[in-house]
Formats: sequence, structure tokens, C-alpha cells
Amino acid sequence: MKKILSVFAICITMAMILSLEGCSAAPEKKEEPTVAAEQTYAERLQSCKKQIEAITDFKPDAVLVLGTGLGDFADTLDVKKKIAYKDIDGWPVSTAPNHAGNLIFAEYNGLKLAVMQGRVHYYEGYSMQEVVLPMRVLHLLGAKTAIITNAVGSMNPEFKVGEFVCLNDQITSFVPSPLVGKNDEDLGERFIGMTDVFDKDMQNTVLNIGKNKGIPVHSGVFVQVSGPQFETPAEIKMYRSLGADTVGMSTGAEVIAARHMGMKVCVINAVSNMAAGMEEDGFSQDSIEDNMDTVSDSFKTLINGLLDDLSE
Repeated sequence: MKKILSVFAICITMAMILSLEGCSAAPEKKEEPTVAAEQTYAERLQSCKKQIEAITDFKPDAVLVLGTGLGDFADTLDVKKKIAYKDIDGWPVSTAPNHAGNLIFAEYNGLKLAVMQGRVHYYEGYSMQEVVLPMRVLHLLGAKTAIITNAVGSMNPEFKVGEFVCLNDQITSFVPSPLVGKNDEDLGERFIGMTDVFDKDMQNTVLNIGKNKGIPVHSGVFVQVSGPQFETPAEIKMYRSLGADTVGMSTGAEVIAARHMGMKVCVINAVSNMAAGMEEDGFSQDSIEDNMDTVSDSFKTLINGLLDDLSE
């Protein structure tokens, strides 16, 4: 009898539970969040290109990258359009000191220039693919030549502060290559040679301008490092033993991307300091910026002369 009552009680309890469940509101079905598909790198390049084309129909012949302390050169040009980096969705924005972060379209004696007033660096947290994105977009807009400038430390005792170095080679083994990852055949071949990267005609032009104007311009090798810390004296000794004359935290990757796309390349280093261990007094970011102020006029003379030659 107890067994029958126990079974009966279980049945009654189950019936009550089912009844309560039937009376309660059915739980709302939650919609899964919709996640927009992430742009591929190629799509991002095209997006930036189209945004610029919607603002201006300017088609550059050459890219001029203005490095630390050299951005004022843009003020000497016939500016047609200025676009802040932050106003182009997908374009990396400069956070480094004295990098204005503007894309300027200007003319010089009929030569159409896309002037980068400042750049982004690997040490800012950008990938190397992002670092070279501006160069790639500007090439897609029409630029076939890249003139790249930067402030550097000198490891060669003969290359002094306030002087210039026109590159004849570079070492980028200490930073990632911007070509790592899937290759875009529309931009360039999977494997590219890095022999004779720097255009000899432009090199000779810059060297001759320096000679004729009394501006010290050397020919040398540059090594790119990641930063943001400055190099140790031991690292400088190592780079010197590898054959490098100058060192900096940009430029090398941009050169690789430009080469990948078949662009003619010229790089002008402005020596802002002697590298670690080269002088007892050392240097600081403030002293680098002060030194760059002193080379402004000479820099303008070199760039104007090079642009004169390209515009002929």
C-alpha cells in the first residue's frame, strides 16, 4: 500500500511541475550578434583609395615622405588638397612627436606630389603591413616614385650631426618584413630582389646638389630597428660591424614595399645625433628635435633640387 501511495505522490508532483511550466512564459530566443566580416588587406587598400578619390581627383606622380622635423617642407609647395590621416577610415594615424599626420596633395613645377607629413612606426603598435599601407595606397593612386626622408643616428664618425646621407643600401633584418603573409599578385611578385633598390640617378642628383651647394651629403648604408628605445652602445658596435652607417626606427619597411610595387626609390637621411657610445655627452629626443631644426634650409635645398630634376 505504501508503495502504491509513493508512486501516486510522484505522479501528482510531476503533473504539478508540468502544469507550472506550461503556465510560465516561454523564454525569449536571443538573436546571435551579427559580426561584420573583417576587411582583407587588399580591401582595406581599395577602401582608402576610394575614400581619397571621393575627396580629390588628384593623381600623384611621386610620394614624398617627410620624417621627424622635416614636415615644414610641405608649406613651400603649391598645395591642392590636405587630408588628415584620421579622416580616412582605415588609414593608420601618427602618434609620434612632430608628425603632423596629414596627407597633402601638391604640385612642384608641374610634378604632382603626394606628401606624407609624418608617418607611423612599428613601435607605435602597428603591424608592418599597416606601416606601409600609405605607400601602397598612394602607389595605387598613381605614384611611381618614392622619396623618403628620416632623422637618423650616425654610427660613422665621418657622418656628423646636420649632415645628410643618401642611401645606397639598407639592412632590415632586425624588423619584420612587410611582405610576410599572403602575397597580393596585383601589387608585386612573391619574391623580389633587393639588389640595387635605390635609384642611382636620384642618388647622383642628390650627391651633386650637395657638392654644388656646399651641403655635406654622404652615400651610405642604413639599418632599421624597431625602437622605441634608443640603441645600446653594444648594439651600435654590432650594427657598425655589419657595415651600417646610420640607424633609425622607420623607412626600411617602406622601401621594401615600394620595391615590391616596382617604384623608383630615393632615401635621404638627416643626421640628428651621433648614435649611442659615439659621443660622451649622449643625446635625447629634445636634442634630436633641436638638431633637426638646424638642417631645415639645407634639406629644402636638396629636395627642391631633386624635384627640379624629376620635373624636367
